[in-house]
Amino acid sequence: MDKKNLVITIERQYGSGGRVTGKRLAEELGIHFYDEEILKMTSEESAIGEQYFRLADERAGNNLLYKIVGGLRDSLAKPSTKDDITSPDNLFRFQSDVIRNLAKAESCIIAGRCADYVLDAEGIDVIKLFVYADMPTRIQRVIDVDGVDEEEAVKRIRRIDRERKRYRKYFTGKEWDDMTNYDLPINATKIDLDQLAQLVKCYIKIRGYDIEKQ
Repeated sequence: MDKKNLVITIERQYGSGGRVTGKRLAEELGIHFYDEEILKMTSEESAIGEQYFRLADERAGNNLLYKIVGGLRDSLAKPSTKDDITSPDNLFRFQSDVIRNLAKAESCIIAGRCADYVLDAEGIDVIKLFVYADMPTRIQRVIDVDGVDEEEAVKRIRRIDRERKRYRKYFTGKEWDDMTNYDLPINATKIDLDQLAQLVKCYIKIRGYDIEKQ
């Protein structure tokens, strides 16, 4: 019997340490971590310039009310090659195709981009994480990692969280910070990133994956 791929998705508050943990966990498990790499892969797959995907990355489209009211199902339709090829909705469809193909092909960790929603809809078994922390912790991590002052750190946290929240709502109709959407919400305030990675590895084992042989 073929071994089932271990696919982990990580949604994360900005500054929570979710992305760094994902990279560290991927290294320890010997699997790939995908974040911005997905943009380049989707550009190559679709023959659309990477800059289009970067401009739309984890940002909502232009018709939020339509999506909330009843346009949700076409988010996961096959991508179009017609005049709307570079619309935010169509770029999301191209990106979703890449995410699905990755999850079917290999064990991996995918950050953001509604990957959990995309893979759930495909019926792919996935471990869905959400990493969050209190504001002082996040501010300090942004200061340390981005090299900015406290005022700029707060601005970035609020802006990026807002963009991710709207992005999730637009393409899935779900609330980004609704913890019932995830298998394992983790408060990273009182643990360091090594401990966070260890916590996730324990959960993976509980879910029945043999993490020593990925």
